[in-house]
Amino acid sequence: MPPVGEVTASKVLRHEFRCMASTVRIQIIDPVSDAQVRVQSAEGVFHDVEVTCTRFDPMSSLMQVNSDPKSRHVVPVLLFNALSAAHEAYVRTAGRFDPRVLDDLVRAGYDRSFEFAKPGDEVVATTLAESWWSRSRRREWKPKFDKDSFAVSIGNRAIDLGGIGKGLAVRWAMQSLASAGAAVLLEAGGDIATTGRGPDGHGWRVAVENPWNVEGDPAVVLDASDAAVATSSIRLRTWTVNGAAQHHLIDARTGRPAQSGLQSVTVVANDTAWAEVWSKAAFIEGKAGIRAFADEQRLAVTWIDDNGNVGISRRAQDRVVWKVSRVHE
Repeated sequence: MPPVGEVTASKVLRHEFRCMASTVRIQIIDPVSDAQVRVQSAEGVFHDVEVTCTRFDPMSSLMQVNSDPKSRHVVPVLLFNALSAAHEAYVRTAGRFDPRVLDDLVRAGYDRSFEFAKPGDEVVATTLAESWWSRSRRREWKPKFDKDSFAVSIGNRAIDLGGIGKGLAVRWAMQSLASAGAAVLLEAGGDIATTGRGPDGHGWRVAVENPWNVEGDPAVVLDASDAAVATSSIRLRTWTVNGAAQHHLIDARTGRPAQSGLQSVTVVANDTAWAEVWSKAAFIEGKAGIRAFADEQRLAVTWIDDNGNVGISRRAQDRVVWKVSRVHE
């Protein structure tokens, strides 16, 4: 979901780095005098979130909590805030967003950090017996948070902060970058936040990819000016285990990769973490219910279903610069 458009401003500061299994790009139009310091601060935020909230390092603060989830843990403020945000998202989406999916991801084969250079790569993984699925019923998530001591108790299931963690990193990094220039773009693996009127004064534009032909024309072009954009998609993070297709968007009601009839869901919101949360919730809602869900929640959503049909919610119509009605392989 790359930004589109040529930069015509008199001065542009660009910075790029790798973090959280993504390429992070910062672009500042007509930067202020201390913009470079702000950029370094923003990069530091990403590295702090990765170190604290990753599930791929057994020594991370998150995994220390996951190793004994029923117990009370005093955690870094950053992790406390991330877990609090995840629980708020769980409540507001009525459980459609549920971070208690770490065991499900591992069982599905996503037990290590993948670069996903080629969608559909075969993964060698050990899966649990089919009977385990029917016994694995989730109760309501009721974590305990002590704001005075930054202590948490997350319950009896391990947490994955993947998507919301990246969205929060963008949110917190933008606190340093928002006034760093006349216009700012921060992109982290498809999570985008912008300020200002873009590189040419006409707004930031974001292209929503055709899942079957990413090198071709996009499915939709959105106006992402002074907004945040996130996409939940199964185009890239898809693999097979013993010949069975898997992906990372777990439906917590079943513990399995969601069978929603959708290829991708893109949300434009005021904040990247919420854009991440609502794109996942809408994906889980599925093809049959996504339009009504988006309108009920007053979300600006675009989606592409398994047949290539492109959908636009009522609130997203003002953001659409260009679209096709259907994409083809």
